[in-house]
Amino acid sequence: MEQGAILPIRAMRAAGVTRDRILARLAAAPPPGVRRGDHDLNPDLLPDGPLTRAAVLVPLIDRPQGLTVLLTRRTDHLQAHAGQISFPGGRCEPGDCDPVATALRETEEEIGLSRSLVTLIGQLDTYVTRTGFEVTPIIALVAPPPSLVPDPHEVAEVFEVPLDFILDPASRQRHSRIYAGATRYFYVFPWCDYYIWGATAGMLVNLAELLRDES
Repeated sequence: MEQGAILPIRAMRAAGVTRDRILARLAAAPPPGVRRGDHDLNPDLLPDGPLTRAAVLVPLIDRPQGLTVLLTRRTDHLQAHAGQISFPGGRCEPGDCDPVATALRETEEEIGLSRSLVTLIGQLDTYVTRTGFEVTPIIALVAPPPSLVPDPHEVAEVFEVPLDFILDPASRQRHSRIYAGATRYFYVFPWCDYYIWGATAGMLVNLAELLRDES
């Protein structure tokens, strides 16, 4: 796969959740207040020291075939989280007035998504990583972009996953592995050839809980 390629939507299913339903669910949801993180499944992984503030955009692409979630795959040469699946975003900079500004700036820098196509609609709970980041996920509806220009240094691929897949409880798995001599647990969303795990999967779990209609 050539770096910077934008993958087509594969195995798209019929839309089961609409834009209007999402807006209604977010309007009825309580404000974010829970601090989630890697410690949800591993209580001893809550960092002790000061946290670095960061923000990501959770882009919901409003396509005629159905809503999708836009994700990126990081390039393999990066020092941190190389090759992993993530939302566009990064650490807050001094010039950012709030987490929204960080998420929009980082998204433009990483994948070339113009903020003129982005409509902010909500926020997920803060997510704390074991590596010491406190991440604010900003939910947005995005008009289908005519084209994206991923930064080849940071982003190997941009792809979309049907939102219906994320909302389906059967899509979420809990895996484990041995890390530093202890068994660590984490959420996974296997999608086609992609292994979505870690903080990104944790935020997707939060998104599914927020948007899923249990009635």
